[in-house]
Amino acid sequence: MTTTTVTTNASAQAAHVQKPGWFTVQVLNRSVAWLTRRGFSVWGSRVLAVRGRKSGEWRRTPVNLLTLEGERYLVAPRGHVQWTHNMRAAGGGELHVGKRVEVFTATEIADDDKPAVLRAYLKRWKAEVGVFFGGVGPDSTDEELRAIAPKHPVFRVHTTDGE
Repeated sequence: MTTTTVTTNASAQAAHVQKPGWFTVQVLNRSVAWLTRRGFSVWGSRVLAVRGRKSGEWRRTPVNLLTLEGERYLVAPRGHVQWTHNMRAAGGGELHVGKRVEVFTATEIADDDKPAVLRAYLKRWKAEVGVFFGGVGPDSTDEELRAIAPKHPVFRVHTTDGE
């Protein structure tokens, strides 16, 4: 029974990926990444660098870093995308803003622990990412947030300087 549940969850995870369109990849992501690389954080933006799980090459993507109650989190609004698979394999990476680089380790949090994080993330970035959450927003119930939690990986970020 446990094996079936794990297989079902893995299948659901693999199936839940919302790929960005051309405009997002070519214009929005590139613009945010360009600004962030030059030291301008756009609403908490960072450039995430994580080693590819197969190639070992550094892969970079813009992300929103959420701070909630003294903890920092990376949320994957588009689901189980490449950076989330790479993060699981690597166990951490780097966050870049301009010339500042933070090396970190990451712990994926359990679905039952995600509602408060997802609520805070949606409160801050709903205009940008709300479409990926199937109508669930910052005012949704914990049950509604828990229902979508398996579709959105969340990683707690731990840096060596105590953050």
